[in-house]
This record gives sequence, C-alpha cells and structure tokens, in this order.
Amino acid sequence: MTAPSQMLTLLAAIITVAGVATVVWLSMALLARIAPRASLAMAGANALTALALGLHVLRGVLPDALTRWPADVLAVASFAMLSAAVPAITTRHLPWRPAAAVVAVAALLLLPLPYDGDRRWQDRIVSAAAALLMFAASMSAWRHLRVAADGGRTPAPLASPLFLIALLMTLRFVDSLLQPGNTADLRAPSRSNLAFLWAALVLTLLQNATLAFLVLMRLIRRIERLMERDPLTDTLNRRAFDQALAQAHAWFMRGRSYALVMIDMDRFKQLNDTLGHAAGDAALRQMVTELQPCVREVDRFGRLGGEEFCVLLPDTGIAGAALVAERMRALVHETPLRWLEQDWPLSASFGIAEAEPGDANGAAVLARADAALYRAKKQGRNVVQE
Repeated sequence: MTAPSQMLTLLAAIITVAGVATVVWLSMALLARIAPRASLAMAGANALTALALGLHVLRGVLPDALTRWPADVLAVASFAMLSAAVPAITTRHLPWRPAAAVVAVAALLLLPLPYDGDRRWQDRIVSAAAALLMFAASMSAWRHLRVAADGGRTPAPLASPLFLIALLMTLRFVDSLLQPGNTADLRAPSRSNLAFLWAALVLTLLQNATLAFLVLMRLIRRIERLMERDPLTDTLNRRAFDQALAQAHAWFMRGRSYALVMIDMDRFKQLNDTLGHAAGDAALRQMVTELQPCVREVDRFGRLGGEEFCVLLPDTGIAGAALVAERMRALVHETPLRWLEQDWPLSASFGIAEAEPGDANGAAVLARADAALYRAKKQGRNVVQE
C-alpha cells in the first residue's frame, strides 16, 4: 500500500468508526432511552468528527468554501460536543455554554486566515482548542467519578482516554511549533501524520467504548436505586432498611451505638376514607418532605409499610433520638395538608428505642421502638414515647 493510500485508509477507518458510533449512540438516545442527553451529545460528537474528516478528505474535490474553514470549525465542534457529553453522563448536566464559547472563539480566529499555502496556524488553533476542551473534560470526569465511587474502588481511571486525547492534541500542537516544515494536511504522507491517525483511530474506539461503559454504570446505579427505594416517598424500602439496620447492629457489636425513631401518621385511614387515596399519598409525601431537615446524611430513613416509617440514627443515644423525634413531631403538626382548597391537620406519633447490650439483632431494637409507638398511640397520638 502506498503512503498516500495508507493515510486515506486510516482517515476512512476513523470516519467509519465515528459513523457507526453515531448510529449506536442515536439508538441509545432515541430508541432505548438510555441517558438520552448524554447519548445525543455523543452521537453529535461522532457525527461532527466524521463530517469534519470527510470534508478534509474531499479538499480539492469540493469547493474550498465547504472543505476548509467549515471542516476546521466542525473538528473543534466535535471536541466541544465530546467535552459536554462527559459531564452529562456523570452529573446529568450538559454544560454546553463553555464548549460553545471555545468553538466560537476558534471559528473567529480561523476566519481571517488564508487556506492557500501555509496552513500551520489553522492546525495550531484546532489542536489547541481540542486540547483545552479535552483537558477540561478529563478533569471534570476524574472529579465526578471519584465522588461517584463513594469510598469504594474508584472508577476515576476511566477518564484516562480523555487525558490521552488531550495529550494527543497537545503533541499535535507542539509538533507544529517544533517542526514547522510539516504540513497540516492529514492526507500528506509523513511520520507525524501517520502516528497521529493511528492514535486517533485507537482513541476514537477507546473513547466510545469507555463512555458507553460509563453510561452502563449510570444505568446500573439507577436500577440499584430503584430496587432499594420506595416509589411513593423515595425513602428506603423495607428490604433496604432492614439491610441498613443489620449493618448498624453489626457496628453496635463493635461498640458503635445507634437509635431508632418509629413514625406513624395519625388517623391516616380517616384521611384516606374522607379525601381519597390520592390525598393519602400526598400526605405521606408531605410528611417525608417535612421530616427531611431532621435526617442527617449518615441516617437512614425508610418506609416500613403503609403510613409507618423509621429513621435509623447511628452514633445516637436515647436522649438524642428523643430530641430528633420531638422536632419531627412539631414539624408534622405545624404543616396541614392543603387538598381541594381545604386544610387537613396532620400529626404523627413517635416511638424511640436505643440499642442495648442484650439485643441479639436489630429486630429486637425495632420491636421496642414499635412498642413505644403503640404506647404513643394509646396516649392520644401526636406524642413521643420511649
């Protein structure tokens, strides 16, 4: 294979990979509805890459007005889309404004430059803009992936393909400064162009595979969350709360205390019978919202069934649990349910218990808290009992 043919073959391979990736990402966004915002951004990044390289290959065949400045701007835009897609995967936020600003600045810098003769400055602008966008995206991905690890094995190294793309574009920029005799035309047979295209082909494959894996991780986390959350109130479901309680009791056996606050909405059946089940659901959601300020990040808030909830308070004794429960009681009582232009008073009863040395498991503590809740109901409701 002659050298020019080899360059064109590599360019065609990158265009093909980007084209196939565009179709795959579009299918994920529009058909499977998997991370649609991030998937659309990735589809756009690959489509722009294929279009920019396609126009580059067609220089001399199509008019220069279509294949020169537009191709370079599209190349920068492809990196901008990729840099915006990464946060969309890790944080569900698509930060398009900074990326769009880089594309606009690059387009304005490229506009007055001549495309006949020396085109090294065009190559430098494109390479510098791409490196800036990729370094920003890789740092953002690294930070967010470390946070997502939440103390476990960090997936932050998954951001390395973005670092490598940034490094590749930086080397392309430096090469244009150190070896000004090199041409910016990727079709021209040269060692630097050959190395660049091989690296670009590998990284195009790697970046799409890595980001697809990140999307899959996000989907798995979402499924895990759905499996452990109550769909009505977004608190822990019974299974997830029991697991948290068992873990807390295991820590208690090693010397770490915990307490439970059982919560039961008062006269919930009467509310349902009078206003309907939709109002009952709204009352439960409102109560959970009112109680959230009392729940620390380390606490576990779960729905045990019906109108009954429980809060697990690590490193808390009975006195601390009593203070938390009293604050919760006051918050629920102070805010009536507004339903169909009328106010319905809400209140809840609370039972508290602390883990004790004789407790064989968390179920024993839960049983004492439940017994205390029953006494609170017998006492007239809207009270805290231990």
